[in-house]
Amino acid sequence: MPAADHPPSSPESAPEFSHLVSTARLGTKSATYRLAANAAERAALAQRFDLISLDRFEATVTLKREAGEAIRLEGEIAADLVQACVVTNEPVPGRVVDRFTLIYRADIDEATADQMALDNPEDEIIEPLIGDSIDIGEAVAQQLSVAMDPYPRSVGAQSSVPSAEAMDEDDEPGASTGRRNPFDVLAALKKQS
Repeated sequence: MPAADHPPSSPESAPEFSHLVSTARLGTKSATYRLAANAAERAALAQRFDLISLDRFEATVTLKREAGEAIRLEGEIAADLVQACVVTNEPVPGRVVDRFTLIYRADIDEATADQMALDNPEDEIIEPLIGDSIDIGEAVAQQLSVAMDPYPRSVGAQSSVPSAEAMDEDDEPGASTGRRNPFDVLAALKKQS
């Protein structure tokens, strides 16, 4: 199994979990890389993603050259982390396991890639291939940020915050949808004033 190349860049410019792979080495056969963040990398990623802690972060990444010089990245990440509850700020332990695919192409730039994602959100994500390497460490770090719970809640916060179902019980009798129309709420507020 090939090892990822490590960049000779300065700490200010390098991502927290940088693992560069030269695209010149890639052929039509898959190359698989296994990554595990060390304590310093986990601490830096925890700070970047506003985590209380990142106790484990591992990834398996497969790269393969496709027709038209595109490069397919298939990744799987696994992480144990602790986030702050959005209501109480208490620690909320969590586990993330996720699979994802990215397609790198040299014939597009960031703006084109963003537009393609907006136009076809169901398609595979296309990323610009800049230079002669892919930072698979940064790719998996970005996927971790996407896969984490955006609104972690502690057990106590979940019981103290009304659920959507509980809010539905406050609806006026005879409401057929089980949810209040926002315009009805505004009309009721207008009547009160």
